[in-house]
Amino acid sequence: MTRIDQFESVFLSSAKAVFRSREVDIRKVLVVTDLDGEEAGALAARLKRFLRALGPEVDFVPVAGDGSKTIEQLLGLVEKDRPGLICSYRNLHSRAWQWPHSLGAHLDVLTQATEVPILVIPHPKAQRELPHALIDTNVVMAVTDHLAGDDRLVSHAVHFTEEGGTLYLAHVEDKATFDRYMATIAKIASIDTETAEHDIREQLLKEPHDYIRSCREKLEADGAAVKIEEIVTLGSGLREYLRRIEEHKVDLLVMNTKEDGQLAMHGMAYPLAVELRQIPLLML
Repeated sequence: MTRIDQFESVFLSSAKAVFRSREVDIRKVLVVTDLDGEEAGALAARLKRFLRALGPEVDFVPVAGDGSKTIEQLLGLVEKDRPGLICSYRNLHSRAWQWPHSLGAHLDVLTQATEVPILVIPHPKAQRELPHALIDTNVVMAVTDHLAGDDRLVSHAVHFTEEGGTLYLAHVEDKATFDRYMATIAKIASIDTETAEHDIREQLLKEPHDYIRSCREKLEADGAAVKIEEIVTLGSGLREYLRRIEEHKVDLLVMNTKEDGQLAMHGMAYPLAVELRQIPLLML
């Protein structure tokens, strides 16, 4: 390795993504249901209590079943009302909620066709929600496979966490992918496999660790009354996230759902959204 290469490596390794707080402005929440007017109103009131971290001035607007029967109706409603948040549940206007295989057409389109964050709650008829679900947002988890620099994700997670609550920032590097690259490196005689495996693993986990530290420092400096905990590990993404969510009794999971340059939902978001039917999910 030349001196220039060594200098470049040292320089690049010292470059760190630093958290910069993003403004989250939510003043109106659309609660989209396939229920009658009275039931829709009761659900909106329950969600207002659940999301009290957003503040008492936020307006929760119930939408009864006849206001969102078609996807066109729903998209028109979002365009007209311009909410800061949409709340709904899987398989809206469908009996497919009885099977754990999809989000349904309404949510599939909504998550990709609008920039508005969507809160997906357990279906009111399914009776799957955990005892601590929809009570408060005292324990929130933000998950991603590329946490460093994701200021929007962290800012939303902080905004939805109650004062005095705990926010887990979770980053899981996929172990299967890591092992595949290590197997390839092991076949290259000019590379010390043991050193490469140690150094690459360390660098992969160091970046999200440093970013979480910058989140903690910035939020403490801003006086945010939220405790930041980190989960940075190498593992099987879906199984690891599910295990941690159960272990910490998470009230709300926050994740990205959009992928630049494609119409399909972002990487791990869809399997998590389909698997996690017992707690609310905030899909950005």
